[in-house]
Amino acid sequence: MDKALKDREAKIRAWFSMWLDKTDGGIEALFSSDAVYVESWGPVYRGARSVKHWFEEWNSRGTVRRWEIEQFFHKGDQTVVEWYFEDEMADGRAESFDGVSLVRWSPDGKIAFLKEFGCSTIRYDPYECGGSAPGEQVPWLNPVESGDRVAALETP
Repeated sequence: MDKALKDREAKIRAWFSMWLDKTDGGIEALFSSDAVYVESWGPVYRGARSVKHWFEEWNSRGTVRRWEIEQFFHKGDQTVVEWYFEDEMADGRAESFDGVSLVRWSPDGKIAFLKEFGCSTIRYDPYECGGSAPGEQVPWLNPVESGDRVAALETP
């Protein structure tokens, strides 16, 4: 693996470590000033300062317990990282899920765009009792009307 790819992986590992340590280890140096960060459940942060604000605010009310990297994929100016995540909030709620982050790098090696994708860790076979799945309420997903798409999530 070449130095540039090792450097990208090191930066992503540093980002995850910041969360585990609850310490800003250089967010504004890691993200471009006009970066866009999309969380898996909807929030969008625009710019390194916004990412830094979210990091500080979130860590005042929660703790990341585990954020383990499974693997990386690289293509051109993009990196995909697969991971497992656990957190605990100050009110006692705890969450876990599998995820993937799509990262696009700026020419100067900063994160220009990051979009997270999440997957529930609750696995089941909806057809284990027969030929049709029971009606399911999936809390991860939101109902949409035909044609709905939030323009704010478009990549720059």
